[in-house]
Amino acid sequence: MNQPIVDAERLGIEPGYHDVFGQWHAVPNDTIERLSASLSRSGAESSAPAPTSPAEPAFQGDGHRLWGLAVQLYSLRSACNWGHGDFGDLKRLIELVAPLGAAAIGLNPLHALFPEAPERASPYGPNSRLFLNVLYIDMSAIPEFDGLTAVEAKEAARLRDLELIDYGAVARLKLAALARAYDGFRAGAKAARRADFRTFCDEQGEMLLRFCCFEVLRRQLSPRPWPEWPAPWRTPDKVALAGFCEQQEFACGFIAFCQWIADRQLAACKETARTLGMRVGLYVDLAVGIDRYGADAWSDQDTILANVSVGAPPDEFNPAGQDWGLAPFHPARLAAHDFASLRRLLRATMRHAGAVRIDHVLGLNRLFLMPVGAGARNGAYVRYPFEASLRVIAEESRKARCVVIGEDLGTVPDGFRDTMTHWGLWTYRVLMFERLQDGQFAPPQTYPEQALATFNTHDLPTFRGWITGHDLRTKHDIGIDPGENAETRTWWQGSLRRLLSEQSGGRSAEEFAAVAAVLGATPSKLAMVGLDDVLGMLEQANIPGTIGEHPNWRRKLPLDLEELGGRAELTAVAEAFAQSGRKA
Repeated sequence: MNQPIVDAERLGIEPGYHDVFGQWHAVPNDTIERLSASLSRSGAESSAPAPTSPAEPAFQGDGHRLWGLAVQLYSLRSACNWGHGDFGDLKRLIELVAPLGAAAIGLNPLHALFPEAPERASPYGPNSRLFLNVLYIDMSAIPEFDGLTAVEAKEAARLRDLELIDYGAVARLKLAALARAYDGFRAGAKAARRADFRTFCDEQGEMLLRFCCFEVLRRQLSPRPWPEWPAPWRTPDKVALAGFCEQQEFACGFIAFCQWIADRQLAACKETARTLGMRVGLYVDLAVGIDRYGADAWSDQDTILANVSVGAPPDEFNPAGQDWGLAPFHPARLAAHDFASLRRLLRATMRHAGAVRIDHVLGLNRLFLMPVGAGARNGAYVRYPFEASLRVIAEESRKARCVVIGEDLGTVPDGFRDTMTHWGLWTYRVLMFERLQDGQFAPPQTYPEQALATFNTHDLPTFRGWITGHDLRTKHDIGIDPGENAETRTWWQGSLRRLLSEQSGGRSAEEFAAVAAVLGATPSKLAMVGLDDVLGMLEQANIPGTIGEHPNWRRKLPLDLEELGGRAELTAVAEAFAQSGRKA
């Protein structure tokens, strides 16, 4: 019989778990011992102050039933970007869809990645969640940028014409251009620009100092990860970093300059949405964790567990389980520091957002953790200070007037969603998963009000891919078990077509506008549709469990923004939402 070691309960380690079929799996003693060692290293127990109910829940919006358009920002094509969607494209998209009645633009995580390793393109494996991905900068909007050379202009045109994003080439072109813009800024920026840069640096404070130093050190000490860096850089203090920043003034200043530009361009998008009357504006995604060798893990070593990995336990669909390779917060240290790291993260995420989606919100309650390299078979659930975290989220949400949506798909503990609702977080409802006990798709009237309703997610097939079975064929071709056969899919397709025919006001069940009509008819406060679905794309943005087998996070939209305005598909979706009572 597997007996948990004495401090497992104190540290919040659960001795076992039930799989999706209800079968109990005991966690091996050696796993508990290894996780205990990791959790004990910080010298704190997994306790948190008892929360008191807030006078108000998290911010709830203005009560209107709204709709929005979701997009993978990098996928946008335009006549002026450099083969990778940018904040200029985002601003133009806002200007295009706001007059159609859209209240929100949904975005993939915009977190900082690794510019020197641009092919690590997943927005869900960030270097830092506090800062932005500089590849989203619109170079044409920087006053100090002197323009492309003839050779560079030719390269930019080539990158625009590619069907898939060439991250390496985009990064080389854009980083070189940013360096020239920084030279121009240092040489002759106007006083107001210099003052605004200083204001930004003062606002961001020590975390910006740490981020800039880390990025410079990472380049200097590559390929060694930070746990192998020499003293004092492995665990630097503020004084050492200030001295390093002074010595490396140009290099550190360049990192700060890029973050300033990115922040101000995203702020301009927010302001454009506000000016055009979009009630939500930007709806952004918050990744569940960070790269253990990235800036946040180095900067916040007191609170980040860099020697364990987040994932999911083995089940019938994933016999090996899942190791996401992400470092989580230490549950006890997070609470011991009065949730300062969580507050900082929320403020950075909500800074320019009207709504935030917390990826894998179950992680606020418990996370499946495994020692690095041990694999998911050697992991266990660790409890987190759930209600105390929700209290902090509700407080920050109200301060920022930002709606919070918890991605709560799958099986959750009893009472989890009720607690989430009590604190004002909206649930996340995906039409593909909303099914009745008899197996039919649920009608729109069954959806909750305090929710975001959508057809799919970035990890699921597009509407056209699913309704044609293209996703099944794709997975078979790359050797992945899709979890269902063609016969089963045909049955589900028939069920969805019946729902769409009955609920979409006579629209063809093969048109995505019919899906928009069903989502629009739900009581849910926000309905979101993906631009890739609106345009009838076959391929999905990401197939979980693949790396090189599928071009994840690389596929562009099939047309330029300049062609999007008059598209009948987009107009039909906007009309479906308007007819269901969702207007800006």
